Amino acid sequence: MQYISTRGGGEPLSFGEVLLEGLARDGGLAVPAQMPRVDGETLDRWRALTYPQLATEVLALFATDIPRDDLARMTAAAYASFPAEVVPLRPIGDGLTLVGLSEGPTLAFKDMAMQFLGQVLEYALERNGSVLNVLGATSGDTGSAAEHALRGKERIAVFMLSPQGRMSAFQRAQMFSLDDANIHNIAIDGVFDDCQNLVKQLAGDIEFKRAQNLGAVNSINLARITAQVVYYFWAWLRATDAGGPAEVSFTVPSGNFGNILSGLYAKLMGLPIRRLVLATNENNVLDEFFRTGVYRPRSAAETLATSSPSMDISKASNLERFIFELFGRDAQLVVQAWNELDEQGFFDASADQPRFADEFGLVSGTSTHADRIDTIRSVHASAGEIIDPHTADGVKVAREHVEPGVPMLVLETAKPQKFAETIREALGVELEYSDELRAMLDAPQHVTEMADDAQALRAFIEAAALKG
Repeated sequence: MQYISTRGGGEPLSFGEVLLEGLARDGGLAVPAQMPRVDGETLDRWRALTYPQLATEVLALFATDIPRDDLARMTAAAYASFPAEVVPLRPIGDGLTLVGLSEGPTLAFKDMAMQFLGQVLEYALERNGSVLNVLGATSGDTGSAAEHALRGKERIAVFMLSPQGRMSAFQRAQMFSLDDANIHNIAIDGVFDDCQNLVKQLAGDIEFKRAQNLGAVNSINLARITAQVVYYFWAWLRATDAGGPAEVSFTVPSGNFGNILSGLYAKLMGLPIRRLVLATNENNVLDEFFRTGVYRPRSAAETLATSSPSMDISKASNLERFIFELFGRDAQLVVQAWNELDEQGFFDASADQPRFADEFGLVSGTSTHADRIDTIRSVHASAGEIIDPHTADGVKVAREHVEPGVPMLVLETAKPQKFAETIREALGVELEYSDELRAMLDAPQHVTEMADDAQALRAFIEAAALKG
């Protein structure tokens, strides 16, 4: 399996090469040169597998340069700390089922891919005797999942940017309480999109990137996307029976478009998915795009701080991978669309908008603060479940797209403990915390505050980066 750039530059690379590369050298994103395919016979054979075993099978289709025994060892290690089922499915009524993706160490779905990424990055670096300085941006959960997966690893340093004052207290504590020497938290004076722009600016400077051995763990890293593909197969296999209803739909709370892109890849691989329902919060640029075909990102000043903060994003990095598929994998058309975006602040794909649903199964909707409060209350009243605000956004939008005879699976994004203030507002209850979590919340925090300044960030990384 070889990987190419959405913008057409550079030579095809192997999985191990794109794993360490992050952003492609031409500024694009790595995508499979040809999407692997899975047939019904293979799906039936996979029904009896454990989650690590299924992960090995799915990832082996993408990571063809890694020996299967090594891949199996890494997937087993990645999910060893999870409960035995790893990803439980829980019906909540109204035809909806939650896909439990929050059983990992940081209580968020990002652990599903990040725990594997920690294993495979270390493996690749040991094989070639190099080091990696990970530069990432987080709106809340990516940062903590990455840091907990990579902390203490000798060949990896992490430089994680987050927007000052835009994460929940729990999310800040989960990141900033770490005092490992290879973890560097940097709070940027701005919003998530400012952090993401800094990452792209430095990653796009090829000379600086090579000199500092920069890599990425945001969902621009294709290994994250492929690891997330696994749980779409897992959920489908548990929501259907051999000979039963073939198609299911998934609803995905989405900010950076990485999680739902993994579902699109699963569908393109042959998994019988009818609808991929994208749920946004008040920062609904993606909902506007999928309803109208016009993509118009908002400025930092226009990006709202909401009660589902991990989705407070106005420019989705992974949308480029969808645009690449939409335009028939024509890299020149992708570059043209991005040039239009740079020149006029939007690009218009409205002529292709009917294909979003008809060809790719993609539809969307928006949820507000009032919606998520009402949804948290209704799910608790009917099913006894307490869901986090991002999952509530998903449930609200999912209810608008349920179809008779088609199971609707909603991807859970985090445990409610990460967003106690919103749960308190919705239900009037105080959530219980383990002694370990309370100690984390009370621990000293380690963070460097910085202006939205690329030169200041460059200097900080140059001083603290691991040297190859």
